[in-house]
Amino acid sequence: MAETGGGITVAHRIKGWFPERTQLHLAMLALQFGYAGFHVVSRAALNMGISKIVFPVYRNLLAFFLLLPFAYFLEKKERPPINFNFLVQFFLLAIVGITANQAFYLLGLDNTSPTFASAIQNSVPAITFLMAVILRIEKVRLDRKDGISKVAGTVFCIAGASVITLFKGPTIYSPSPTLHSVKEASPVLQSLGDANGKSWSLGCVFLIGHCLSWSAWLVLQAPILKKYPARLSFTSYQCFFGVLQFLVLAAFMERDINAWYIRTGAELFSVFYAGVVASGIAFAVQIWCIDRGGPVFVALYQPVQTLVVALMASVALGEEFYLGGIIGAVLIITGLYLVLWGKNEERKFMLQKQPGMVQAETDHGAPRTTGHVKSSITQPLLPQSTENV
Repeated sequence: MAETGGGITVAHRIKGWFPERTQLHLAMLALQFGYAGFHVVSRAALNMGISKIVFPVYRNLLAFFLLLPFAYFLEKKERPPINFNFLVQFFLLAIVGITANQAFYLLGLDNTSPTFASAIQNSVPAITFLMAVILRIEKVRLDRKDGISKVAGTVFCIAGASVITLFKGPTIYSPSPTLHSVKEASPVLQSLGDANGKSWSLGCVFLIGHCLSWSAWLVLQAPILKKYPARLSFTSYQCFFGVLQFLVLAAFMERDINAWYIRTGAELFSVFYAGVVASGIAFAVQIWCIDRGGPVFVALYQPVQTLVVALMASVALGEEFYLGGIIGAVLIITGLYLVLWGKNEERKFMLQKQPGMVQAETDHGAPRTTGHVKSSITQPLLPQSTENV
């Protein structure tokens, strides 16, 4: 590595200018902007007429070819030998985490809006906790404040999702006339539009299905990752099987050969963004942030994504905001923070219960443990991969 005259490497100089805490916050802000752009770009792609089957095929193909070389070379030592049992598990996980998840997401997004698709995703940690309780993987401890907080957060998230689904309410914000005139003057912006004339309630049901698939994927992947800890390879296999599954669906649902052609630069950009930025670059950034800051730190930034999506969608898509959606989003975000607070308190309790553990403080103050703690199934509050989005 290059050194300066005093023997200080360039990397150390950069670290001196930007402490790890600053790097983490900047990375998380960039990550939320990247995910927010994915919501808006996906909606724009649907409005431009890209098939809901073709779009995820191209997206997962790009992600697969992007992740494959990194998985092959970086995980040679830690990747267990593949066998038929692993392949079956990867295939089944792909059904839940890739195919069902992405299909429900696109169907829901097509009938609602990017803002509320992002807002309802904040309920995933609470749904994951609820699934873990139902499957008896995690116990509800109502005798402790962390258990009460997680249950209350789950109730808030369910209430928020119900409000968004059942009560659209009056329009409380519409883009300014100036923005409408700009859109009318621009054929590209005019082609984007909003979800007028679509079934809002049906779209919310699809988005709930998306969150249920996402949460089920988080629950089901945990025991497999213990036996197959190579995350890049783990994700690559699922991308591969996801492509095969969508191709099978296409054989029955998308027989028009013209639907597979990318005709405009805007369509090419949307596919490239979804496959490379949202499924490749964002994956690497999120893995680094979770490693350095922990899953709770990463999940705390999730509502920022909803805010950024709202701003982007209002400008680029002319999205209108409805009272029911705003109330539901506030309830879901409140529930998210209650679940995260409960999760953080649970972690503190477990550390106190095992005083022999070695802790190392990161630059931003979050404890990092080097001993073994039996963590709950809801530990990955955000997925370790963006393939399921």
